[in-house]
Amino acid sequence: MPLDTVESSLALIRRGTEEILLEEALRKKLERGVPLRVKAGFDPTAPDLHLGHTVLINKLRQFQELGHQVLFLIGDFTGMIGDPTGKSATRKPLSPEQIAANAATYQEQVFHILDPERTEVVFNSHWIEPLGAAGLIQLAARHTVARMLERDDFGKRYRGGQPIAVHEFLYPLIQGYDSVALRADVELGGTDQKFNLLVGRQLQESYGQEPQVVITLPLLEGLDGVQKMSKSLGNYIGITDAPDDMFGKLMSVSDELMWRYLELLSARPMADIDAWRAAVADGANPRDIKFELAQEMVTRFHSPAAGLAAKEGFIARFQQGVVPDDLPELAVAADAADGVGLPRLLKDAGLVQTTSEALRLIAQGGVKIDGERVADPRLRCRVGTTHLYQVGKRRFAKVRVESGPDRNP
Repeated sequence: MPLDTVESSLALIRRGTEEILLEEALRKKLERGVPLRVKAGFDPTAPDLHLGHTVLINKLRQFQELGHQVLFLIGDFTGMIGDPTGKSATRKPLSPEQIAANAATYQEQVFHILDPERTEVVFNSHWIEPLGAAGLIQLAARHTVARMLERDDFGKRYRGGQPIAVHEFLYPLIQGYDSVALRADVELGGTDQKFNLLVGRQLQESYGQEPQVVITLPLLEGLDGVQKMSKSLGNYIGITDAPDDMFGKLMSVSDELMWRYLELLSARPMADIDAWRAAVADGANPRDIKFELAQEMVTRFHSPAAGLAAKEGFIARFQQGVVPDDLPELAVAADAADGVGLPRLLKDAGLVQTTSEALRLIAQGGVKIDGERVADPRLRCRVGTTHLYQVGKRRFAKVRVESGPDRNP
């Protein structure tokens, strides 16, 4: 493969990744010009995928666009063990019936993103069950308890006197053996899967195979902006959510988290995203960029018509709410070169009595700008911008930030 093609491939692969182990090995694999076998495994632990899952799937799609073959592994066997990663107690395994039902929905959903022509859906029960008890014992002989206890969650539980069931040690071994069975060139996983992915490299070497390249990707934060997206935490956006619900949830994402969503979820070139960053730094409304993200996601998982309708519906609901038609425009003076703090603006616009009240309402989620909830009390409203500020359900003010003395009527 020509050098410039390898470099452009690496640039796309690096996007949004946390770590590539080892990048030089990946470069050599790409230079051969032979399609790579790129693996990612998903245990069918829930019936529906959410946008957090699609971070990995998007990276798989990028490999497909570069001409490589994707191995979408459904862990129907490992799902019966229960992934112990990050757990402080033994995880409850799923029943075969639950696994079968969830796996069926996964296969339906992934092709919203992946190219079916370059995707091989595989189930690890197909090669693990034939191993039998003797085969599993032989597999276990290729790893040590000491190496297992190097894994952070196992080590913490061992030191804390918390039980570790023997079958939990089988999970990383079987995940690693999946790479042997599939002869994977590359395996993707979340940052929390790094240990398991490296076991795959070690096992491939012990079986005489060239070790896979490991690529870890960050865990996408949910709507709360703190914890990783999870159905159990209720901070998720499901890819089967109704178009209006999906659009509305994405519009509620904080301005800061929006950039992470764009990098990890959007198919837009990074050049576009960098240009949007520069525009926002110059005073553009991040809401307009969030419109782009939300419409792209609804379009991907529903249709272009649904994406446009969701955007128009969101705007219509905002504009046809309780906002007075004859709302006058106020001017608030900036107190620094970078504008005015949101709490002071709300006070000067007459929406609150004190900045303390403003801070309390922001913390409670009772403040919106252009219909979008604000969570950052340190937000600065830039000179030259005009927005609709809302406190509670009935207090509105259209405010323009100006330099110089306050000129409110």
